[in-house]
Amino acid sequence: MPTSHSLRSARRALALLLMLSLVPLGDAAGPDPLDLPGLRGKVVYVDFWASWCAPCRQSFPWMDGLARDLGPRGLVVIAVNVDHQRADADRFLSEFTPSFRVSFDPGGNLAQRFHVSALPMSFLIDREGHQVMEHAGFRAREEPDLQQRITAALAQR
Repeated sequence: MPTSHSLRSARRALALLLMLSLVPLGDAAGPDPLDLPGLRGKVVYVDFWASWCAPCRQSFPWMDGLARDLGPRGLVVIAVNVDHQRADADRFLSEFTPSFRVSFDPGGNLAQRFHVSALPMSFLIDREGHQVMEHAGFRAREEPDLQQRITAALAQR
């Protein structure tokens, strides 16, 4: 029988995928609606961030490396910005020019729905649409463990 924690995780993963299907995503060039059916079979790393967040400055280059190195194996990285002012996010993005998708959630609706309690906060969704990881913060010493969990999710078929 599933535990209440596993049911909560499954509900949050399903809600995340449903919400992402409705949230306009884009890069600095403009909106790019998410094709949710196009993500079926992909492993999705969703990261909530803000321009003022010091650990976010450390996580962006790492996520960019993930997107480049593991994208061909089926990883999709989506960064969800929660800044109230888009100009703050744009200044941050001009420094990092990520190769992964960026979404904007200035009202914090998506972040609130997923009970984001720290920044950055990331969620890993496996190929079947199940949330397999939730991680608050970002520290360089945790990179190997995070990458191992992502690689393990990519290895599942």
